[in-house]
Amino acid sequence: MFIRIVKMSIIEDKIEEFLSNFNQNKNKIRNFKGCQFLELYQDKNDDNIFFTYSYWNLEEDLENYRKSDFFQNVWSKTKILFNEKPQAWSVNKIVSLN
Repeated sequence: MFIRIVKMSIIEDKIEEFLSNFNQNKNKIRNFKGCQFLELYQDKNDDNIFFTYSYWNLEEDLENYRKSDFFQNVWSKTKILFNEKPQAWSVNKIVSLN
């Protein structure tokens, strides 16, 4: 399993549109084959900055998601809301304390 982190900077007057789109699709994203976990965060100091954290079984699962018609549809509605190029990282969890 690995974690995908995506940082997105949203145009200020498009934040509500971004959140609406995310909320309409979050369950489908979370239930996509191989996705085990999904969260959305908003920066405490900059309301325009959002992060998604998603846990994936295999890199192939994430790639299948990214190549899906569903993702293409969601992403086409999301990327027009950016005021900066998004950044993404795939990371392995080393330690987790609860």
